[in-house]
Amino acid sequence: MRLLLDTHAFLWWLSGDAALSNTAKAAIGDANNTIFVSAASAWEIATKHRIGKLPGVAAIAGDLSGAAADQGFIALPISLLHAQTAGALSGPHRDPFDRMLIAQAVLETLVLVSHKRIFGAYGVSRLW
Repeated sequence: MRLLLDTHAFLWWLSGDAALSNTAKAAIGDANNTIFVSAASAWEIATKHRIGKLPGVAAIAGDLSGAAADQGFIALPISLLHAQTAGALSGPHRDPFDRMLIAQAVLETLVLVSHKRIFGAYGVSRLW
């Protein structure tokens, strides 16, 4: 399975947070799955850390590429098509980071690991 981690799932995996579901833990930990972390998550973590919304992630925010690589995760860059698709999405969900994850999951045929049910409204396959 090809999985794209939502930002919270990535951070919860790294910290061992109990908020990460057992299903998500098993899927992320399964060596048969390919795990992607979006550049959008790096952008979100760095932004929220800078403005004080994620004060406990200084080490991760300082080396997001290293944190992902240490886990064997693959960095997913943002392409022009990803950006175009995210910008053109209709619907009520306005979070720009989530919209990018939606676009990437749909275009790259990835299962999004997230607790957010709103993704289903956009035709995204979600695992939680």
